[in-house]
Amino acid sequence: MSTIERKAQKFLPLTEATFCILAALAEPRHGYGVMQRVELASRGRIKLGPGTLYGALTKLLQQDLIVRTGETEEGGERRKLYVLTELGRGVARLEHRRLVEMVVVGRELLGIEGGLNGD
Repeated sequence: MSTIERKAQKFLPLTEATFCILAALAEPRHGYGVMQRVELASRGRIKLGPGTLYGALTKLLQQDLIVRTGETEEGGERRKLYVLTELGRGVARLEHRRLVEMVVVGRELLGIEGGLNGD
């Protein structure tokens, strides 16, 4: 196990919102862009509210899982851009692996074969 993986382990498990925010920040995005990307990727199932998002961004910055990478101007508004750090990427990858393993266990225990709907 690498040093990054060892450091990343202490952050697991993540909440659904935190995992989605980290995954969305695999590429630089501003807060509203994160909200849009998560909603699109989840086909509307996950909608991050501003309070949840900006509280999480503050915490992720403090934990050194993300960094500010600049600003962009859209519609006359300046927006801060964020992106994963190496540690943040490691945390997101480990959580993804953990979730995939949980799906495998769930399928085995429930006797489910096949797709997402248990078909």
